Amino acid sequence: MVREIVVYPDKRLKLISKEVTSFDGALHDLLDDMYDTMRVRNGVGLAAIQVGVDTRALIINIPLEDEDGEHDQPKENTLEMINPVIIEQDGTEKFQEGCLSIPGVYEDVERAKHVKVEYFDRHGEKKTIEDDDFLAVAMQHEMDHLDGKVFIEKLSYIKRKKFEKEWKRKQKEGLV
Repeated sequence: MVREIVVYPDKRLKLISKEVTSFDGALHDLLDDMYDTMRVRNGVGLAAIQVGVDTRALIINIPLEDEDGEHDQPKENTLEMINPVIIEQDGTEKFQEGCLSIPGVYEDVERAKHVKVEYFDRHGEKKTIEDDDFLAVAMQHEMDHLDGKVFIEKLSYIKRKKFEKEWKRKQKEGLV
């Protein structure tokens, strides 16, 4: 089921999500709905709070490109991370990021180049993953949502002010 995306500056995006303690059917339904929602909105990741649920759950599905240049995100390639925690990080890298909760805005954000993350899958199995490519960026971006942060908070003061002014204008004009 496709759910509505919570759009900035909705106060729910500031919530610190609660730890998942029950790996049950309700969690599985949420993860399935998040996948459907992310696909419909052409995203690569989604945190539960972005569909209005303050639970420490996120999904990432980096599109695969086939020989025709088409992009696909098979459900079985979806990384489902419950209660993720960064246990190692190093280096820095700038990467252009966007967010389904801030549609149409893309900015360069500096993050750790390499991260190692511990998390649980939908069945409560503990896992570890590490990456130093786009997946590392995506994990940090989505994990920020779990702590009530959106990527524009990482911008410089000047860029942030410019964003706020433009965003207010777009809201007034009904563009977001």
